[in-house]
Amino acid sequence: MSIASKLVLAAALAVAPVGAAFADTPGADWISMEQVTQKLKAAGYSSVAELEADDGRWEGKGVKDGRMMEFDVDPRTGAISNERLDD
Repeated sequence: MSIASKLVLAAALAVAPVGAAFADTPGADWISMEQVTQKLKAAGYSSVAELEADDGRWEGKGVKDGRMMEFDVDPRTGAISNERLDD
């Protein structure tokens, strides 16, 4: 394999994982980001720092009780699950 071929292969492999790191696209039947934010604030979040569609659900970070938390939100019902401290 020539040096040029190796460089092209190395560049392609280096870029490939980047595409997998991007967030998913919300489904047509999902509640909106605004609705998720409203539900989070009703549940005690004073702010929402990050919110994205990922792995079939809304995921994000926000401040609750003065602490930065990570959370998952059901994309159809808005139910908050898997709340945990952001390490």
